[in-house]
Amino acid sequence: MIPQTASFGTQTVMLLGGGHAHVAVLADWVKRGVPAGVRAVLLTPERHLRYSGMVPGWIAGQHARDDGLVDLAALAARAGVELVLDRCNGLDPEARVVRTAAGEAIRFDVASFDTGGEGQAARLLGDDPRLIDVRPIGAFVDRLAALGPLTRIVVVGGGAGGVELAFALRNRAGATVRPDVTLAAGPGGLLPGFAPAVQARAARALARQGITVLAADARFAGGAIMAGGQSLEPADCIIAATGSAAPQWVRASGIAADAAGFLAVDAYQRSTSHPHIFAAGDVAARTDRPLVHSGVHAVFAGPVLAANLRAVLAGEAPRRIYRPRWNNLYLMNTGDGSAIASYGPLAAEGRWVLTLKHWIDKRWIAQYARIAQMA
Repeated sequence: MIPQTASFGTQTVMLLGGGHAHVAVLADWVKRGVPAGVRAVLLTPERHLRYSGMVPGWIAGQHARDDGLVDLAALAARAGVELVLDRCNGLDPEARVVRTAAGEAIRFDVASFDTGGEGQAARLLGDDPRLIDVRPIGAFVDRLAALGPLTRIVVVGGGAGGVELAFALRNRAGATVRPDVTLAAGPGGLLPGFAPAVQARAARALARQGITVLAADARFAGGAIMAGGQSLEPADCIIAATGSAAPQWVRASGIAADAAGFLAVDAYQRSTSHPHIFAAGDVAARTDRPLVHSGVHAVFAGPVLAANLRAVLAGEAPRRIYRPRWNNLYLMNTGDGSAIASYGPLAAEGRWVLTLKHWIDKRWIAQYARIAQMA
């Protein structure tokens, strides 16, 4: 059965996914109301968004497990948005129908995707029961929380996510003995794309904490985790921070996609082939400029997406463009009460950096808690 719009003449706008950009759209609808004459639906598999930036702090015992949650259900209820707890499993952009994992088909007039990408650890490394992909982040937290004591851990991925997780796991809360951690950073080494000063500080901090770094790709061979021809066994678990892959339904739908299969959007976060569809976050790829997949871009694109959806639903052309800053501030938790700051060519390190990171993270979470409680 295909759910229909509420009444004749009513438009249906669908938000697919409860990611960092869509919480800004929900906040806009709480504050200003859902656009007139519009039925709004949020399709997401979880009632909460887990903010990935606070997960390393939770692992190291600096936050409680649920401190980094945004209550999507409460925001949707406050905004008057219908909540469907399921995930997108297919899209027909011509018929304007989304199919859910449960097999339900939902019609829309305008849709916005912020579903994130998919984990690709098994495809890149091979399959092994000890392998835990960072994506999706909620499942990662659940699996990690269920593990008992860990003696030896391998982290795969030399980006900011892999580096932070290596630090966090070395300082895992509740561990009677600090686990040995090996970071298989890949041939690109530590923090590719970051300034040399940041890379140097991270390398020194990793060495200081006794974390082994290998500039080689990791892969399973004969049941063992290997990197550069070297066995990394024994290993209790292998954590993969190997980036995001495009959901298969994007390319299968026939909507415009980039070479990697991500949904292609223009400067307005609008599909380059279907102007009634928008996207932001890891599921999307900007065609007007290169933009790495990073939560910071999804956060800043959220208000732009909200404004453009409001314009299109009013029959107007989108006008807002997300123009990334020349550089963004990255704060990497080192798990031991300190953190490393990166801003373009500049780097800093210290307890004050971690204090700043905690303040920024908690403020971001708190703003949505306040919005969800608005009268």
